Amino acid sequence: MFATPAHAATGEAVNPWVALAYLVSGVFFILALRGLSSPATSRTGNRFGMIGMLIAVVTTLVTHFPMRTETTGPDAMNVVIDGATTLEILAAIAIGAIIGITIARRIAMTAMPELVAAFHSLVGLAAVLVGWAAYLNPGAFGLLVDGEIGAVSKVEMGLGIAIGAITFSGSVIAFAKLSGRMSGSPILLPARHVINLGTLAAIIVLTALFAMAGPSDTMPLIVALTVLAFLIGFLLIIPIGGADMPVVVSMLNSYSGWAAAAMGFTLGNTAMIITGALVGSSGAILSYIMCRAMNRSFISVIAGGFGADDSGAGGGEAKEQRPYKQGSAADAAFMLEQAEKVIIIPGYGMAVAQAQHALREMADMLEEKGVEVKYAIHPVAGRMPGHMNVLLAEAQVPYENVFELEDINSEFAQADVAFIIGANDVVNPAAKTDKSSPIYGMPVFDVDKAKQVFFIKRSMGGVGYAGVDNDVFYMDQTVMLLSDAKKMVEEIVKALD
Repeated sequence: MFATPAHAATGEAVNPWVALAYLVSGVFFILALRGLSSPATSRTGNRFGMIGMLIAVVTTLVTHFPMRTETTGPDAMNVVIDGATTLEILAAIAIGAIIGITIARRIAMTAMPELVAAFHSLVGLAAVLVGWAAYLNPGAFGLLVDGEIGAVSKVEMGLGIAIGAITFSGSVIAFAKLSGRMSGSPILLPARHVINLGTLAAIIVLTALFAMAGPSDTMPLIVALTVLAFLIGFLLIIPIGGADMPVVVSMLNSYSGWAAAAMGFTLGNTAMIITGALVGSSGAILSYIMCRAMNRSFISVIAGGFGADDSGAGGGEAKEQRPYKQGSAADAAFMLEQAEKVIIIPGYGMAVAQAQHALREMADMLEEKGVEVKYAIHPVAGRMPGHMNVLLAEAQVPYENVFELEDINSEFAQADVAFIIGANDVVNPAAKTDKSSPIYGMPVFDVDKAKQVFFIKRSMGGVGYAGVDNDVFYMDQTVMLLSDAKKMVEEIVKALD
């Protein structure tokens, strides 16, 4: 009744129920992406993703359960479960589950960007290891054609290893930059563009040679391919500055998806192909959207990143000596409760201070006093895509009060107060006026049009992650609230009470 499809790797018949299970798993992954497109449905999206992954894992375990044959008589052979191998698989699953649950329960929201980068590195490394396992034991993966690995399988294997290695090493650098273990400033190597292009070209050539080489000539090629792929991952991310990190995280997410898809073809696993393609394409689209939000091309981000020109940051220190107004929590509370419309712009400083709950309390008190409160979220605020949305959702800020840049930027001219908490580069007017600035061309919030600006900042001694000073600090309508963000907002709440 059912047409039996062929296994992509081995050519053997595939149980139609297995194909159906993988298809259902893919549908759940699509629903997960749809749910994750909005904070209001993100929890449902996560649940769909969990269900899809559960179906895929269980199906794979059932269909690939380790077996062995035993001779029980002169002419009789029985297929039995390999208990030792099964125990190893179950132990690995248990260890991974324990580690994952422990990390998820203990991780702070401020560390979420580097955690995402670390997870991407594991996906990349897994792709490399699977690729090498398939190369060293092709018979177990059904890749042998006339006693050697087929050319198509070699191409899939080479691409999977290359993309996985790039994802791993690039994610390691992103993790180091995001966690503060490495400077967020760009590290510019001499002739880096020539080196990068030459290395990428060499990887492509090696992949082609690997696909065409005979069995005795492949080892040096795959080793060189792997080493160069690890190297180019480092070289690509090192010169990218901190302000571009959200794009980098999204880009590495895309890479991890394509690596998984390539390995899916090698393994003949439909679920991996579907999942990898979904992650890869969605990550690429998100990277494009974020680059467009910064008025930058994807190539320019990869080629250098913000902060690559030292002249942009060099003028910051002189400007820091300009006069500015400093206020107190009482001053802010008085002006906020007199306002009719307040727009809150959160940034990474809010995440560091974990001030989102106090901010929600402040907004609730203002709304009780008849003040209209809105939140303005920049596409690249924080250290990963959607960072601010996650924090505000954690504080149960109503979704209808949260607006993207293009939806709210025109309202600053009618706002009585622009309340900036921990943001910097996304409100810097140098992006519109200073062609020498490394953030020139990036769309920013027009906070300078608000009647009053309150800017919460830990001190005047630092600049934004892009390394440039901010003229908003010194505007006539700006009052600097120099303190830890959470402490300052809690003091404002007390003054409003």
